Amino acid sequence: MARQIAAGIDIGTYQVKAVIAEELQSADRVTHKIIGRGTAESRGMHHGYITSSEEVSSAISEAINQAEKTAGQKVKRAFVSIGGIGLSGIISTASILISRADLEVTERDKEEALRAAEAAIPQSLTQNRKIINTIPVEYKVDGKPVWGRVEGMKAQKLEVKALFITCLEHHLEDLIRAVELSGIEVIDIVAAPIAASFVTLTKRQKKAGCLLANIGAETLSIVVFENGIPVSLEVFPIGSTDITNDIALGLKIPLDEAENVKIGASPRTSFSKKKLDEIITARLKDCFEMIEAHLKKINRQALLPAGIMLTGGGSGLALAKDLAEETLKLPSAVAEVHFGSEPSKGRESIWATAYGLAILGFNAEDEQGSVGIKPLDKIRRSGKRGLRTLSDWFGKFLP
Repeated sequence: MARQIAAGIDIGTYQVKAVIAEELQSADRVTHKIIGRGTAESRGMHHGYITSSEEVSSAISEAINQAEKTAGQKVKRAFVSIGGIGLSGIISTASILISRADLEVTERDKEEALRAAEAAIPQSLTQNRKIINTIPVEYKVDGKPVWGRVEGMKAQKLEVKALFITCLEHHLEDLIRAVELSGIEVIDIVAAPIAASFVTLTKRQKKAGCLLANIGAETLSIVVFENGIPVSLEVFPIGSTDITNDIALGLKIPLDEAENVKIGASPRTSFSKKKLDEIITARLKDCFEMIEAHLKKINRQALLPAGIMLTGGGSGLALAKDLAEETLKLPSAVAEVHFGSEPSKGRESIWATAYGLAILGFNAEDEQGSVGIKPLDKIRRSGKRGLRTLSDWFGKFLP
């Protein structure tokens, strides 16, 4: 029996991370194991944008080669994440009349409703952008919310509320080109916060309502879950590199030393612990105030019972958890990464997106028809329509 292998590539502003995972089947269960991973310093990136496809491709090749060497397995195809400040979420609603004479809702009606919701998005919000993920948030039949499956119900009218995740079209093209230059075929592109959620949030957390925040090097990305599915996504142009810069300016030390001070490594010079905490607190507070403003905008301020889960390099800062709780009035924790038999914390959280892409790889093939994966040549020829409709996936992924 052929080995079941999946690969994920997370292209971040600070690092490119590549993972190779294997699916192991026993008599009573299926488990997943990371058999290879590699990292490379990101080059040719700024705030998630690609400024040089060739430099990014070189970093991808370096990370992939490391992972292949450890795994003893060659990678030809991979799932790839997309992030950066060009990533955003748009909520749109639309309603259609049921097509069948017996008024039974069909899959065709659902697809037509989603197309109508997409068409209802103002052109100003989609100009130069492409929809990469489409997520139905809520269906209504004759004005009444539907819990569970809508197909088979009887109604005059079907209404849908959907989250459309978009990115800048030229960024998408540059990303695909950079991966292809490294000799890897792109199976599909997934928004980085969505990929990370597959291995960091439990079904219970998603159902109750929670927020996943990734504090990256140059960006802060958030995704809000309710009733098991994403209801909002946003990316802000602020990250842990800003904290490093603030420390360098505040303590009058070189950038490299400021980075070591930030992560708690032994510095070569003495400094005031109180002043350092004030510097870090000020910038982290900026991050959480941006999140708070977004939650107010979507009417979810202090209304997420499962709280905020932190990932990314900035999540390891000692003050992050307590400051998140204080600012957002929500429980907070560093996210556990669920991959394999045991959850892991700490530095493993920086691998969340790459691990989530690998999990996606093991689930994508059987779901290909229902989620609307298209070959990349068709995607490139299409208008603003996206890569994937993520309908009921979020209940299927671990943990």
